[in-house]
Amino acid sequence: MPSKYWSGLVDQLDPYVPGEQPKQLDLIKLNTNENPYPPSPKVLEALSKDAIDNLRLYPDPANAQLKQAIAKHYDISEQQVIVGNGSDEVLAFAFQAFFKQDKPLLFPDITYGFYTVYCGLFDIDYVELPLADDFSINLDDYLQPNGGIIFPNPNAPTGIGMELSVIEELLKSNTETVVIVDEAYVDFGSESATALIDRYPNVLVIQTLSKSRSLAGARVGFAVGSAELIEGMERVKNSFNPYSLDRVAELAATVAIEDREYFNDCCNKIIATREWTTAQLEVLGFEVIPSKTNFVMAKPPQMSAEAMFKALREENIIVRYFSKARIDEYLRVSIGSDEEMQQFIAAVKRILSAS
Repeated sequence: MPSKYWSGLVDQLDPYVPGEQPKQLDLIKLNTNENPYPPSPKVLEALSKDAIDNLRLYPDPANAQLKQAIAKHYDISEQQVIVGNGSDEVLAFAFQAFFKQDKPLLFPDITYGFYTVYCGLFDIDYVELPLADDFSINLDDYLQPNGGIIFPNPNAPTGIGMELSVIEELLKSNTETVVIVDEAYVDFGSESATALIDRYPNVLVIQTLSKSRSLAGARVGFAVGSAELIEGMERVKNSFNPYSLDRVAELAATVAIEDREYFNDCCNKIIATREWTTAQLEVLGFEVIPSKTNFVMAKPPQMSAEAMFKALREENIIVRYFSKARIDEYLRVSIGSDEEMQQFIAAVKRILSAS
């Protein structure tokens, strides 16, 4: 209910609704694309008594330790890196830094829900471009006047990835506005556009440590791009919250970035489980959208997606159902551990047998 104390902006906002975080502990939770494996064991080693004692001190506003680790990982300079409190905050810095333009921001009509939320919050004009019939993004559609372009690769919630060469063709033609490639799920089978940042000064790549590095609870995201783009975002960040990362989060993120062996192992296990899950669902008659993420979008046979969603909840398994047109016939299923996915498939078989 609107309050007389609210500004007009607040009354008009349509806030982002995150996936359910249930209090019930015996659920198999496959609804928010969290990693089923713990963070690198080196994170625990790093959380020493000294690290805890140092919480009395403010964190480094420059986050130099984490920036150095990211820069080393991608073989770029620290001036090409910015970090923040989750990729959502990094996205907010970018929206404010680059997209307050005379022409509209362009992004897909089925994509990450925060894009429209930030446009409303920051008063940014935008145009949603429809996905193709197969749910892919056609970047040729984006070759039109714009105040910026943003899209995830792979896209969410569809899970479809695109080749780096396709993204590069867009960058060759769109040189006057910023293009953001949102890579929350890139580590599960797609090629990162970080390889393009030294050749195209207007491309910004945003990533998160929530998915592939199991740090959703720490809230750490980052962006890499030209020093010019990063400086603009730093100006926004330092006008809002210079201390956007706490000491523990930065320490955990630094260690997680540095432990490449554990990172690769986790990603490979999730990819293998995703392929197994996809094959099992297809045998059962599901239509599964090809995924390069740690989730699958699947259309159930015999019954509606909403009915399957409710039936799975009765089995103590929660997945994600979107009531939005075109994807309301699908469920988004996060990839859990092998045991969790085996239980999920067994539950689906019971539900289909009873329908």
